Amino acid sequence: MAPTIFRCFPAPVTKTSNFIQNSRRDKNLITAAVLLIVNPASAGYTIDIPKGTPQINKPTQGGFFMYYSSGNYEAFARPEKPEGVDHKSAYLIGSGLAALSAACFMVRDGQMKGEHIHVLEKDPIPGGACDGYKYQDIGYVMRGGREMDNHFECMWDLFRSIPSIEDENVTVLDEYYWLNKHDPNYSLCRATVNCGEDAHTDGKFGLSDKGAMEILKLFMTPDEQLYDKKITDFFDDEVLNTNFWLYWRTMFAFENWHSALEMKRYLQRYIHHIGGLPDFTALRFTRYNQYESMILPMVKYLESYGVQFHYGVKVTNVAFDCANGKKQATRIDTLRDGHEECIDLTENDLVFITNGGCVENSTIGSQTTVAPLKFDLKEGGGWDLWRKIAAQDPSFGHPDKFCYDPELSNWMSATITTLDQRIVPYIKKICKRDPFTGKVVTGGIVSVKDSSWLLSWTLNRQQQFRDQPKDQLCVWVYSLFSDKPGDYVKKPMRECTGEEICQEWLYHIGVPVDQIEDLAANSANTVPCMMPYIDAFFMPRAAGDRPDVVPEGAVNFAFIGQFAETKRDTIFTTEYSIRTGMEAVYTLLNVDRGVPEVWGSVYDIRDLLDATVKLRDGKKVTDMEMNVVQKLALKEALKKLEGTEIEKLLKEYNVI
Repeated sequence: MAPTIFRCFPAPVTKTSNFIQNSRRDKNLITAAVLLIVNPASAGYTIDIPKGTPQINKPTQGGFFMYYSSGNYEAFARPEKPEGVDHKSAYLIGSGLAALSAACFMVRDGQMKGEHIHVLEKDPIPGGACDGYKYQDIGYVMRGGREMDNHFECMWDLFRSIPSIEDENVTVLDEYYWLNKHDPNYSLCRATVNCGEDAHTDGKFGLSDKGAMEILKLFMTPDEQLYDKKITDFFDDEVLNTNFWLYWRTMFAFENWHSALEMKRYLQRYIHHIGGLPDFTALRFTRYNQYESMILPMVKYLESYGVQFHYGVKVTNVAFDCANGKKQATRIDTLRDGHEECIDLTENDLVFITNGGCVENSTIGSQTTVAPLKFDLKEGGGWDLWRKIAAQDPSFGHPDKFCYDPELSNWMSATITTLDQRIVPYIKKICKRDPFTGKVVTGGIVSVKDSSWLLSWTLNRQQQFRDQPKDQLCVWVYSLFSDKPGDYVKKPMRECTGEEICQEWLYHIGVPVDQIEDLAANSANTVPCMMPYIDAFFMPRAAGDRPDVVPEGAVNFAFIGQFAETKRDTIFTTEYSIRTGMEAVYTLLNVDRGVPEVWGSVYDIRDLLDATVKLRDGKKVTDMEMNVVQKLALKEALKKLEGTEIEKLLKEYNVI
């Protein structure tokens, strides 16, 4: 049978030298790094500094432009209604954070009629990876969590306009801002050892001069030299056996074999937060789980404008006409209730494609069942769709760079709900707080330093669900090594029921061995989740592996989400999803307002100085071990700075 055709509306490099080649002495490199910070021009390297504000992109073949801005002038401005927007329709594939953000920007800034916007979602509910549900007969489930930064510029630009679902007189940003002002986040125990004892990392990174230099070298290496490189191509045990790597890998879910390029992006993106990583003062969290705190307000906002949500619609392909340098999406193929349907497209029909998917093939277990492994990708998923799209033009990316081996991209989580008070004292002993106050509890993850699974766990503000009983706690647990035997449960996490995962966690928080099985069975309900592709976006990559948000020559489509390419920002963040949605809408609708640039701390000498010192646990440059020649060279350099503003700056940030 031929597919049914339906329409909802009628159509109307700079040359960069290496930082220091083939150095024979690490201390020489460190000295050079300090001098580099003081006088970058003398160091023999370049960095891609934005050339002017706003950064105006050249119009594409489709006549589009999009530019970046900073400061209050454009942050508070309302753009004029784009020309021709009343004659356009939009189709968003998926209803994750990127798609919902794009729809919000279309309504608010693009001033598109809500009834012209269609969200095509294969599942019965929206949200994508940003979930938080209570499953009947299973329990509360949070596959993952989201930690935010005060400089998620696109995110806060959006949420200043989204009303709270608890009080329509305030915005999501208002309630988030007030919450984190009144109850600032910080951790009182970042890591444990020996069954719940404080590991006493004590806010220290523990990096040697050589290890600090390895990080600096990666920081300075041009992107082009990092294509398809792994983290272990730059870091050895001087970094990988330190508190720094424990903090980093567990906080961001990096593995040793992941992308050196993305590691560099993270270092540069969050350079202003280096000092806040050991105790999580850098972080901010929502009041409830991400679904209730972020997704539901966005959906309610969009529905109030008449945006059309189509659930149970699986997009199987998007067809393109790519000829003479012009690329146009011409058809969307779908499955609705088992029936093939298609949407024919014109240039006035905009398509926003969420390609790939970090939670694709994720499975849920229960207290008594294992979360099964499902590695094989099926038709109608984000990876299958991207493969079909990518086959049509080289500019549409290379999905198999990311999803070719789920053994390199999986990890597991579990949601543990306490059912009585017997586990609570062990939690209190570690977090040093009463978890029932509604305020910060662990302040971020607690990593078990000696866990074979590399297990971490957290309690965000309770209750995490609005309907959660006030005498229960929801604990989120995750482990990076799902294939390693546990320390109490002598088998891999992927082979464990919820109850067995809870046993392993109870062991590591100090519950006496003779009580572990009883508490896991009767005092908690645990739901495991396997996510085979949760770290797929961290796989080593090169230029072109991810498609640009709006590829060159595109006239009516964009890629959004974690597998679209935008400059300088970092994946696995709410900001990245929202930024791609904003850039896509502003480009395709010609919205004449700047997209907030990625926060420029990497270009701020104050942040660079502060991070340099804190990465070395507060040691001054004058405290480094140096030979006589090096000491004389440093003394001479500092002498030249006496009485200058630079000297004052170096003293202010404890460099000297």
